[in-house]
Amino acid sequence: QLQASGGGLVQAGGSLRLSCVASGLSFDDYAIGWFRQVPGKVREAVACIAKDGATYYADSVKGRFTISRDYAKNTAYLQMNSLKLEDTAVYYCNARTILYEYWGQGTKLTVSS
Repeated sequence: QLQASGGGLVQAGGSLRLSCVASGLSFDDYAIGWFRQVPGKVREAVACIAKDGATYYADSVKGRFTISRDYAKNTAYLQMNSLKLEDTAVYYCNARTILYEYWGQGTKLTVSS
């Protein structure tokens, strides 16, 4: 299971950190991703971190968001800085291997002007 948390209301330009706690799976074996979705739009990948720590970022968040993982805590994080209105969405964490994939329940971020 994946438990995402940390969403909330923040002003534009502010920062927030999302957390994704994994349980019941071998965290070390999974690539972890953060995705986001707004109503009426397709869920999009925001950032991903591989088993070996390699990272990927969507162009829209490069230089502002940082994904990381703590293997000891079975937790992945998404540090979000310089938030923009267009970052408003429900954020989901995802864990995947070649064979398995899990989604967290989503945590909502609202960026206000």
